[in-house]
Amino acid sequence: MSGAVRSGQHVPRAGAEVLTWVVVIGVVVYVAVDVLLAFLRPEFSLMRNAESDYGHPGPWAWLMDLNFLLRCALSLAAARALYQVLRRDGRARVGLALLVGWAICSGLLAFFPDDLEGQPQHGTGLVHLGLALIAFTCIALGAILMSTGLPPAPAGPPRWARRILLAVAIAGAVAYLLQGVALRRPHAPEGLAERIFLGLELLWIALAAITVARHNRPSVTATQHSEAAAGPRLTGPRTG
Repeated sequence: MSGAVRSGQHVPRAGAEVLTWVVVIGVVVYVAVDVLLAFLRPEFSLMRNAESDYGHPGPWAWLMDLNFLLRCALSLAAARALYQVLRRDGRARVGLALLVGWAICSGLLAFFPDDLEGQPQHGTGLVHLGLALIAFTCIALGAILMSTGLPPAPAGPPRWARRILLAVAIAGAVAYLLQGVALRRPHAPEGLAERIFLGLELLWIALAAITVARHNRPSVTATQHSEAAAGPRLTGPRTG
């Protein structure tokens, strides 16, 4: 039969679980480094200073630069895993492109340190602000598009999983808008608003990768499909 596949070959695409481990471990390490930097650079306030200030030239700035690159890598791994499920939906493909944009801009932040609040913004600081704005906008919009573009079961994850992803994506978009409000008000906790936003978006990325991995888990093999298509096996009568 021309459409036959080899015995024992898994029908779902391979590698989704490996990519999920890359994403989940990457998110955990990213958060752990952020927490560590809060102790290594106590001069920066969790409430007032942006996360990017950890990368401002000074002691341990290189650690934040590595974290930016890690955010890029884990986001690209998530995009690769999600592509297997979302590539057939137009909205979702736009969301995937925005996820890649978030990843690339996150990586580029490592090479353009920001200027601290209250200091003149120039040179690399302006580039950093531009890249951060693009990255945040991409992931806030992209997460919603990808959540709404997931196919229904059985081709996609179950309804409850899609609802959770959409709820987290909407919460991230609200946090994105709250950052803009905080930036316009003096003494507002814009640093906290940014950390909430980043936490929600990283949570969405991890949950999306886990959802895809569970959906693509190879529970049925091609051999079983062939046996089911052939019907029940007939056996002759037993002899002595």
